[in-house]
Amino acid sequence: MNVSRMRRIDRWLGTPVCFLLTCWRLCFGRRAPDPSEKPRSVLFIKLAEQGSTVLAQSALQAAIHRVGRDNVYFLLFAENRPILDLLDLVPPENVIAIRTGGLLRTALGALQALWRLWRVGIEAAVDLEFFARSSSALAYLSGARWRAGYHAFGGEASYRGNLMTHPLSFNPYLHTSQTFQLLVEALDHPAGLFPTFDLVPPPAADAGALFVPPPQEVAAVRRLVWQELGRAAGHRLILLNANASDLMPLRRWDGERYVELARRLLDTHGDVAILFTGAPSEAAAVEELVRRVGSPRCASMAGKTTLRQLLVLYQLAEVLVTNDSGPAHFATLTEIDVVVLFGPETPQLFAARSPRTHPQWARLACSPCINAFNDRNSSCRNNVCMQRLTVDQVFAEVCRLAEVRRTGQRDRFRLVA
Repeated sequence: MNVSRMRRIDRWLGTPVCFLLTCWRLCFGRRAPDPSEKPRSVLFIKLAEQGSTVLAQSALQAAIHRVGRDNVYFLLFAENRPILDLLDLVPPENVIAIRTGGLLRTALGALQALWRLWRVGIEAAVDLEFFARSSSALAYLSGARWRAGYHAFGGEASYRGNLMTHPLSFNPYLHTSQTFQLLVEALDHPAGLFPTFDLVPPPAADAGALFVPPPQEVAAVRRLVWQELGRAAGHRLILLNANASDLMPLRRWDGERYVELARRLLDTHGDVAILFTGAPSEAAAVEELVRRVGSPRCASMAGKTTLRQLLVLYQLAEVLVTNDSGPAHFATLTEIDVVVLFGPETPQLFAARSPRTHPQWARLACSPCINAFNDRNSSCRNNVCMQRLTVDQVFAEVCRLAEVRRTGQRDRFRLVA
């Protein structure tokens, strides 16, 4: 579903729904659970953005510690399920996916999901969306007696009703992995205390366990690379994720800069091949970028891999250059070095906590302009923050990382037949 359309629906439909549910809760709602009680099952709600799911690993592990893996559930849009399955923290049968494809189909999918949750008897719901109305309503309608989520106490963020038993005040000085884990920690505290939360935040979580593909998957991805690069497949790989879609266009680095970066890397490093990656919807635009690079050592993998195959490709490559998007987080599950281009958002909150993540951020006075308090919807129409990240700057960082790889463990990352 189109992101702008989702936001409009969430605003114009979600707001009155949350208001009506709040009125219902005030008149007929059950009292908050007794402090001596503890939930026996936990539902996470994170409808969109697979990259954020990677940042929620510590929150999922905290819930598993409390109620056991078999009693942890996850509600999301169907297209965002692959990374959750790959993380393997939630049993596949406990993942509840809402099919999208228009308002009616999404609404029917949500009703089916709620019916399943009622049958399971979910006891606690953790809303990982910061201030979305739809996720707040789903948390309430799930029937969970414990509900933890963020609340706009002083009107500093979007109205989403008063549907949480454990309403937290959003702290913009904590890393996203910390904010997610705090929502789980809140379930251990009496509901009447909030927004006061007498707990020192846990340290920001590092990247989780590495993805280790079986040899047959590695061989299959090598064959895909050989098909695209031919003889150049024996070279060392650098990946560029040009992110040519309209999903949060302010985060996009101009495609022409990726073309220039690719040309300079190919001219400077005779033993390097460049692969552009991307989603199926980006394939045509990415193919055009490859055509403009005009080198037999450059090819497109956009739309030609599954998520698992993409992670195998990360394992085979040395460096990935990408804007702040899902691939920047997926790649932390592998050993690739990731140069992440930040502009309208800040790496202090959203960069993966990994020694292999290397953020580039211009630190302009107007950046970040996308945050939890404005529904990540900026009025900016000219992403100067991304334009200030020069090809020279990114090229120098990629060369530095490639040199470290070359002198340290070069053979590990060669595509050997």
